[in-house]
Amino acid sequence: MRRVPAFDRHPARDDIALRAVAEDAAMGRWEGARELLTATGTDWDRRIFRLQVLARAGVRLTFADTWAQAESRSPHALALLATVLALRSMAGPRGEGSSEAMERAWKACDAACDALPADPTPYVIMLALLRYHSPHCDRQWRATVQKVWEQVEERDRWNREAHHELLTYMFPTWHGIGGEVFHWAQEQCAQAPRGLPLHTLPLVALAETHRIRMESEGHRYGLTVHPWTDNPSTQQAWANWWTYRAPFSPHAAFQEDANYLAHALSFANQHRQAAEVFDAIGPYATDAPWSYCGDAQQLFTRHRTWAVKASAP
Repeated sequence: MRRVPAFDRHPARDDIALRAVAEDAAMGRWEGARELLTATGTDWDRRIFRLQVLARAGVRLTFADTWAQAESRSPHALALLATVLALRSMAGPRGEGSSEAMERAWKACDAACDALPADPTPYVIMLALLRYHSPHCDRQWRATVQKVWEQVEERDRWNREAHHELLTYMFPTWHGIGGEVFHWAQEQCAQAPRGLPLHTLPLVALAETHRIRMESEGHRYGLTVHPWTDNPSTQQAWANWWTYRAPFSPHAAFQEDANYLAHALSFANQHRQAAEVFDAIGPYATDAPWSYCGDAQQLFTRHRTWAVKASAP
């Protein structure tokens, strides 16, 4: 009988080394972060993930600021400080007072770029800053987004976090127009090699569109329209990402992408296929996109149970 795991909501997921460093950072110690990021090397995917998790702990603490002061030329300290300052600038209300916080974060990104020019991380942070602080549908700001995007592409063509940032930028609730987000997501899938998690981008766009319509139209929309039924993006993600992925060396945000695929398969009644994805997810359920359709933990548990039954001999 298959053991049902407990839920684990730690932002580090299965990155055990990151968990230990995050605990140290919460107590004000930054030496562990220095060792961890140094050991991460040029694995940009893992580097960005670890910086994001550490930065969440650093928003209300000072260990990132202290580290950057102690080692002002360290590319790791500067990248973490840039990530922290970006999160701080996005924590408050947009508009009055936010431009000064954005400028501080942007300058920190510039310093991180100078310290380690090959690192795409500062440019990914810039995309987040532009998304949050841009005026709606402003052409000049869009031109800046394009320039920053080109810098990411030069350094890491298939960078997952950069693609998700630009996808979010194109959501109608941010700066997107019409069906731009779906067109862009499908375009990226058409270009991306098989085995890359970018093939889940259309599922993210679909889930976000569903969330927006549920908020604006209520359950009346949810009862009459089921966007995952017979949607080709689900099988495309299965065929082009899941079946070609490297199962023993998953990317840093694997659980996030796998939850989108498990959700899409479940709501398309493809429970036998979903069982394999649930098994790989383990205890790392994510709120998105499950919370877009009800209580996240209840839905995850229910569909996982159905998947286990469907896959039984």
